[in-house]
Amino acid sequence: MRMRNPKDKDEVINSCDFLITDTINFVDNNKPLYIEIGMGKGNFILQMALNNPDINFIGIEKYASVASIAIKKIRDYKLDNLKVIINDVINLEELLKKRIDVIYLNFSDPWPKKRHEKRRLTSKIFLEFYDKLFKNKCVIIQKTDNDELFNYSIESLKNYGYKLEIVSYDLHNSNIDNVMTEYEEKFSKMGIKIKYLKAMK
Repeated sequence: MRMRNPKDKDEVINSCDFLITDTINFVDNNKPLYIEIGMGKGNFILQMALNNPDINFIGIEKYASVASIAIKKIRDYKLDNLKVIINDVINLEELLKKRIDVIYLNFSDPWPKKRHEKRRLTSKIFLEFYDKLFKNKCVIIQKTDNDELFNYSIESLKNYGYKLEIVSYDLHNSNIDNVMTEYEEKFSKMGIKIKYLKAMK
């Protein structure tokens, strides 16, 4: 179920000075640029920006109600390396074209039905789209609780020419550096193992 709109959603979004709209407020330096597609309530992208001041981060969230919660969480830190876009990533080709170094896909909708395969963020359709966004190397990092989506992603990435640098079916019992998302904390408390991969092309 999608969350209800926070009462102050519009006020929060309209007063946000790190919101990217078209080319307005876009990052304009030579730092690497990492994006998270579907940032949710923003915990992951915020912690990554805090931990990595020499990297620019953009959190992309298509639901304004969710993005407003992330914005409230982020704004007090006044970071110069973290910005937010409220849109579906598929609409952002011109804005992000040849700018991106790393894409994070954290707990994306698994779209389990076969007829919805093209909506999965690791389907061939999206991998072709990401090719247009990456600056040089293509680097995708994925975390999920969903076994079927994870196995699908492994095959889809391999078939598209990616090399799987890291694959873990139990992230929290590995030695992989990790920043948790809100969903990740929830699923981990339920005893669900978190899957992780890093793929490069």
